[in-house]
Amino acid sequence: MTMQTIYLLIPTLPLMAAAIVGLFGRQLPRASAHWLTILGVAASFVLSAYVFKHVLDGHVFNGSVYTWLISGGTTFEVGFLIDKLSATMMVVVTFVSLMVHIYTIGYMEEDPGYSRFFSYISLFTFSMLMLVMSNNFMQLFFGWEAVGLVSYLLIGFWYKRPTAIYANLKAFLVNRVGDFGFLLGIGMVLFFLGSLDYAAVFSVAPQMAGNTVQVIPGVDWSLMTVICILLFIGAMGKSAQVPLHVWLPDSMEGPTPISALIHAATMVTAGIFMVARMSPLYELSTTALSFVLIIGAITALFMGFLGIIQNDIKRVVAYSTLSQLGYMTVALGASAYSVAMFHLMTHAFFKALLFLAAGSVIMAMHHDQDIRNMGGLRKYMPITWITSLIGSLALIGTPLFSGFYSKDSIIEAVKFSDIAGSGFAYFAVLTGVFVTAFYSFRMYFLVFHGKERWMEAAHHDAAHDDAHGHDEHHGLAPHEKPHEQKWVVTLPLVLLAIPSVVIGYIAIEPMLFGDFFKGVIHVDQAAHPAMSVLASHFHGAAAMALHGLQTWPFWLALSGVALSWFFYMKRPDIPAAIKQRFDLIYRILDNKYGFDSFNDKFFAAGSRWLGNRLWQIGDVKLIDGAVVNGTARLIGRLSGIIRQLQSGLIYHYAFAMIIGAFLLLTFFMKV
Repeated sequence: MTMQTIYLLIPTLPLMAAAIVGLFGRQLPRASAHWLTILGVAASFVLSAYVFKHVLDGHVFNGSVYTWLISGGTTFEVGFLIDKLSATMMVVVTFVSLMVHIYTIGYMEEDPGYSRFFSYISLFTFSMLMLVMSNNFMQLFFGWEAVGLVSYLLIGFWYKRPTAIYANLKAFLVNRVGDFGFLLGIGMVLFFLGSLDYAAVFSVAPQMAGNTVQVIPGVDWSLMTVICILLFIGAMGKSAQVPLHVWLPDSMEGPTPISALIHAATMVTAGIFMVARMSPLYELSTTALSFVLIIGAITALFMGFLGIIQNDIKRVVAYSTLSQLGYMTVALGASAYSVAMFHLMTHAFFKALLFLAAGSVIMAMHHDQDIRNMGGLRKYMPITWITSLIGSLALIGTPLFSGFYSKDSIIEAVKFSDIAGSGFAYFAVLTGVFVTAFYSFRMYFLVFHGKERWMEAAHHDAAHDDAHGHDEHHGLAPHEKPHEQKWVVTLPLVLLAIPSVVIGYIAIEPMLFGDFFKGVIHVDQAAHPAMSVLASHFHGAAAMALHGLQTWPFWLALSGVALSWFFYMKRPDIPAAIKQRFDLIYRILDNKYGFDSFNDKFFAAGSRWLGNRLWQIGDVKLIDGAVVNGTARLIGRLSGIIRQLQSGLIYHYAFAMIIGAFLLLTFFMKV
């Protein structure tokens, strides 16, 4: 089997499985839905691992697979670029997807849409693989739109819930805003740089670095700055950066495996991957890098604050995803592209772990997602407890865990950066460490430790149901105890916990300070020296962990954990008092800074108002009133005038004939 055949099989196998299960799922046995899709994704993972090893041996592939069309000298084709960047993404995407597929057997066991769900997640895997393997902008855009479309189907999977339909429509529309900017950027690349092929674009770009373009007549803007910012607007939508972040928390309406798949390793990291891939372009515009840096810093800090007040277990993890995406974006803005990719990889493992662990808890609690109704689950769910603890420790950047190496490297890279906005970004990511530790362990303590509040909630719900005649409710029944789930649920947790601990220690040196991304990610060390300064301070993974015990991030994280333990384990009255004392701040956070309210009142209500006005003026008054009814009224009036002439008297008609003949003769006599 040739390597080109293997490259084709990696995305094609999940696509074939998705097509078979999607089209014939109802005719096939129920178990075939998971066997076919899991075998497809597992084969993709094995082949991706083989390709990864092949690339490490120095074999890089960049070529066309299929020419779609040629128009005006421009070739639109499907092609693969297999280097260390894409190979890393392929392994991460297929591994996390495989874990989600296995987990889904347990989570969706009783769902009537079982086959449809497996078809969707397998199709999602194909879309993401096409995106990361592309060697040109056309295929990148295809994968970009395909993951957006499938995420729409997945978020609204339970389509009978109005909240799910609202959430998937919101995600679709917000992503269209970002994608419009992305498409404009691709259009400018084709128009000014003359190609859609990455290699051709990157070779021409340095010659165009000094060129300007007039977006506003009379005002010259740097061409590369405009292209890079437009491309990044696409990343803002897909990777949920402020202000296009609003869709991600609401997307928790989808089943939990989707939260892990979309928000850990795949869809939301597409924007991060894209900017890292476009590093030769971004290095030509410090203004664009500064824009990226500031947007990332705002997202990292302010989305973290929102995690503090969430009580839905999935939304807490969702806001931590938003915050961590902000960290990755900050790294991109500091020209530390390799650090952003490193954090993308480590984050994929521990965030997928946290989402799947949250799903395990939700199943044990009979789909009650309120962390205030939990507590004391440690002794009932030991595997979920220990894996959640590992994921949380990795998330907050505990030394020796994978998140520590990537998160600390981002903080240090920003510290050494001299790009405009790096001072604010350093403050944001440093403060974010404390905030992340506080809300992560608030959730951990409320779920796994302390008083078993689910017993009280069960009795309260039972009494409420009896009083109102309800037959069912979310949450445990009285005298029922939570328990660990089947092995198909716990096995993925264990397998994701392993890289959450060790992958950072293993990968930091080659990925950040070795030749791993050499020739793939380009950094102008003279203009943006952050990575070279960072390298001079690195003396090995073990030394970094020891030194980490003496740094600000470690003590801030420890303070966050200690404060959450004190507040929620010892003195739960204090958070309640703070909430009452600072009610205005709480309401601002609860209102999500007003982004949703503004969008609803300005864009949604504004669009409805504009549509109503256009309907009233254009449809009712102009078309119906003037054209349709106006024509009828005009004909009626003319008919009324002409009707007066129809008297029925012969001498009137004779007189009209004489007058008519006279006028005709007069006209012809003149001629």
